[in-house]
Amino acid sequence: MQETRQNKISRLLQKELSQIFQEQTRAMHGVMVSVTQVRVSPDLGICTAHLSIFPSERAEELLQNINRNNAQIRYTLGQRVRHQLRIIPELRFFQDDSLDYIDRIDELLGAKS
Repeated sequence: MQETRQNKISRLLQKELSQIFQEQTRAMHGVMVSVTQVRVSPDLGICTAHLSIFPSERAEELLQNINRNNAQIRYTLGQRVRHQLRIIPELRFFQDDSLDYIDRIDELLGAKS
């Protein structure tokens, strides 16, 4: 029962965070931030979001900027979901580098062929 609620809230937060990042990066040409995965703690107090950032060379810089603006992002998220959630969870952002990992494996496999 609790897991179903967590999944629904995770999907809601993923959708809203994606829209927030899309609006914020629209002015930055050549930069794209995708929310690949969102997990919510069982008490719904902590939201862990994994971000895929393109270009990956600027990923560390953009992730630091996102973490500096964490309070503003949480406030914006709260404005968007205030009718669905009573408490807005604390946000934690991590880089999802799985696409870089896949590219690296492809490079290694291509080099051996």
